[in-house]
Amino acid sequence: MKAALKTENGEFNVEEVDTPEIPHPDWVLVRIKVTGICGTDLRHWKKEEPELVHKVTGHELAGKVVDVGPKVTNVKRGDRVVVETLLGDGICDWCRVQQYNLCPNLYPVRMETVSRSFAEYLIAPAEKLHLLPDHVSYQEAALLDTFSVSLHAIQLSGIKLNDTVAVIGAGPIGLAQLQLAKLSGADVIITDVVDSSLNIARELGADLVINSKKEDALKKVMEFTDSKGADIAFECAGGTSMPETLPQAISYTRIGGKVVIVGGFDTGEIAIPLEWQHIQKAEIKIIPSASYSFWGIHSEMKMSLDLVAKGKMNAKKLITHSFKLDEINKAFETAQDKERTGAVFVALEV
Repeated sequence: MKAALKTENGEFNVEEVDTPEIPHPDWVLVRIKVTGICGTDLRHWKKEEPELVHKVTGHELAGKVVDVGPKVTNVKRGDRVVVETLLGDGICDWCRVQQYNLCPNLYPVRMETVSRSFAEYLIAPAEKLHLLPDHVSYQEAALLDTFSVSLHAIQLSGIKLNDTVAVIGAGPIGLAQLQLAKLSGADVIITDVVDSSLNIARELGADLVINSKKEDALKKVMEFTDSKGADIAFECAGGTSMPETLPQAISYTRIGGKVVIVGGFDTGEIAIPLEWQHIQKAEIKIIPSASYSFWGIHSEMKMSLDLVAKGKMNAKKLITHSFKLDEINKAFETAQDKERTGAVFVALEV
């Protein structure tokens, strides 16, 4: 099969590699149709990481089932599916209660199997596949991983009707967070430094959009909230922005409010100075949110799919660019340079 392999300098070479074989009777082989580039992928772009050299990466995808193991009953050849790429070891206490997003071995396990979507084919356990309705496109379905991340965060937040929410970052996760907060009955402020992303946020129903590079964001948040601050702030930028955006999130949050950390950190120790005395005296709760899994008896991926299928969440508006797999380096450049290109979600047609 054709696959994009990481190089020593963190870019990609598209080469021919062996097609994966179904390893267990309850697994399937999927022909990938669309995969996406997310913030996590961009944090590895042009970064020297010897452990990833000549590896296939990527974890947002939709495709068609082409082969199934003898014990598979929930899908069949020809089915259109979205694949959930969070796969734990299946034996730890967290996997046992469907909190596999917290599995201590999550990344080593998923990187060997389901997190390899920059390629033509992928293997996965049948239970990680969700059938797509005919009216949900492969491109829309490739956004469901992102939507599920935001859904997990919104559920952890304990959001209530008429809350005021501040979302930092108008990328795919932040724009999903915006839509979910609006669905929950909240008023939503969203900040970013890219006007094209903020324009999409406005079209999706944001009550206030702020370009924090051009405007005094804290002043505007306080004006909107009668000087109290937001009930909940969602940090959705992550990565190298975190030393700036996490303190911003705390400054936007009212006394007794909550800050939900959705954006991803880089590996290792990261020192971020915070006003800890203020956080303590104001009893501001800091809530880390990690990927997604189940919420009660419900798969958060399936919940996100249902919201898109019912028209309650808009995935189409977030899809700004599409490239062929052979153009993956150009696609990454486009996704990275969003101030110039206006990129939000960049899809790769496989």
